[in-house]
Amino acid sequence: MTHSNCPRCGGRLARDNGSGRCTPCQAAERDRLSAPPTVPASFWDHEPVRRALTERHLGRVIRAYRCHPYHGRVALPQTVVAGWLGITQAQLSRVENGPPLVHLDRLAHWAKILRVPPEDLWFRLPDQHCWTDASPMGGGTISAHADDQVVERGERAALAVNVEQAPSQGGGVTDRRRFNVMAALAGLAAGGHTYLLPGPPAEVPGNIGMEQVRLASSLVADLRRADAAAGADLLCDIAIQAQIRLSAWAARASYTREVGDALQSALADLSIEAAWLAIDADRRHEARPYLHEAITRARIADDPQVEVRALTHLSLLIRESQPGESLHCAEAALRISAGWATPRLTTLLHLRRAPAYAVLGDASGFSREMTKARRELDRGSHEDDQGFVHFVNAQELKGIEGLSYLALDRPERAVQSLRSITTNPSPSHRRNQVYYTVRLSEATFQQGDVNEAARIALDVLPAVLQINSKRVSQHLAQVRRSLAAPRQATTTTRQFVDAYDQAVSL
Repeated sequence: MTHSNCPRCGGRLARDNGSGRCTPCQAAERDRLSAPPTVPASFWDHEPVRRALTERHLGRVIRAYRCHPYHGRVALPQTVVAGWLGITQAQLSRVENGPPLVHLDRLAHWAKILRVPPEDLWFRLPDQHCWTDASPMGGGTISAHADDQVVERGERAALAVNVEQAPSQGGGVTDRRRFNVMAALAGLAAGGHTYLLPGPPAEVPGNIGMEQVRLASSLVADLRRADAAAGADLLCDIAIQAQIRLSAWAARASYTREVGDALQSALADLSIEAAWLAIDADRRHEARPYLHEAITRARIADDPQVEVRALTHLSLLIRESQPGESLHCAEAALRISAGWATPRLTTLLHLRRAPAYAVLGDASGFSREMTKARRELDRGSHEDDQGFVHFVNAQELKGIEGLSYLALDRPERAVQSLRSITTNPSPSHRRNQVYYTVRLSEATFQQGDVNEAARIALDVLPAVLQINSKRVSQHLAQVRRSLAAPRQATTTTRQFVDAYDQAVSL
C-alpha cells in the first residue's frame, strides 16, 4: 500500500512519486547524509519507536528510527546512520541486532546525536537533572537523607544517586561531604552488589550478565557526579576498590561473548575514572596502570572513544615527568579520533600537547599548539561533544596557557593568563577555577609580589578546603612554604600562613 500524502509535511504526492516524499521535503533534507534531520515531537510516538524505548534497547531504537515512515517509503540505510554515529555499518548492525548497550557514554552520545527526547530515555544525559515520577519509562523514585544515609530506589537503576543536590542536604560542609560519599556507597548496597563495597570480600555470582555490566557503567556515572560534589580525595579508594573487585570477578566468572564486549568497555571506563580520581587526589603513581588497562580493554572492545579518553588522561598524567611521551599520547589520540572528533575534543588534545612542549622548553612548539587550540575552540561546541570535554572552554585555554608560561619560566605572562580566569570565572567548573587561582598565587610569588600572592592565597583558601582535591591543596601548601620563609615575612604573608595553619589543623 502506498501513501497518498507526504509523511513529513502532509502534502499530496503525485501518482508517479516513488520516493514517498514530496519534492520540497526531499530538497529540504538533501544534507541528511551528514547529520540527522530535525524531526517533530510526534516522531517519537510511532509504535515501533515507543516499543524499542520501553524495551530499553538503543539498538532497536536506532532501527525503528531508520525505518520510520517520516523518512519516506525507503528506510534510511545503515551506512548513513552509522556515519552519523561515527561507527561502521557492520558495527551498527551488531548494535541493532545484539544485546542492549550498557556503556553510558555511548548511550548518551548517540541519544544526543539522534535528538531522542531526554524524558523518553531510561538513563540520564550529562546535562539532565534527576529522575522524577513523571518519567514515562516507569520505575521508582530516588531519595537520599543525610541523617541515616538511606537511599531508596525503584527498578530504574542501581546507582542513580543524585549527588548534585547533596549540598542542600544537611547542615555543614563536613556533613555534605559525608552524605555524598555515603550516598554512593548506599547506591551499591541498594542494588544488591555489596561485593563491590570496601570491606571483606563477599560471595559473588558465577555468571556475569548485562545487569552487572550496567552496574559498572552506572557506577562510573555516579563517581563522576560524586567527584564534582565531594572531591577525589574522598572517592579515590572507593573507585579503586570497585575496579579491582569487578576486574577480579570478571577474570574468573563466565559470560557470553556479547556480554564480554560490553564488559570490556565498562571496565575500561571504570579504570579511567579510577585513574582520574588518583590524579586529582595526588596519587599519580597509582593512576598509570589503570590507564594502560583502559587502553587495552578499549581496543578489545573496539571502542575508540574510550581509548582516546584514556590517552588524553595519560598525556596529562605524564606531562611533567615524561613530556615527550605525553606528546606522543596526545598525537595518538588525535590520529585515532580523526574523522569524528568534535572541535572541543580536538581543542583538548592540542591543549595536552602545548604544556608538554613548554616543559620541554620548546616555546615555538607551545605557541603552535595554542594557536591550533584557539582555532578549534572558536568553532564552538557541538552536539556530539562527549561528557568529558565539557570543561574545555576559554577559561581552560587561558589556564593551560598560564601553566605553560610557568614551565617556560615566564611568570609575568603566566600572571596575565591566569588572572583573566579569576576576572571571568566559569561557575560550572568550580574545581578548575580554584586550581588556576592557586596557580595564579604561585605565579605572582615567582613574579616577586609576595603580598599579592598571599592575598590571592588567603581568598582561595576556603574553596580549596571544600573541593577535596589533594592535587590542588598540594599546590597551596607549596605557596604556604614559599611565603613562610623569613625573608618573605610581611603582615599579609603572616596573615595567610596563620590562617592556613589554623585551617589544616582542624
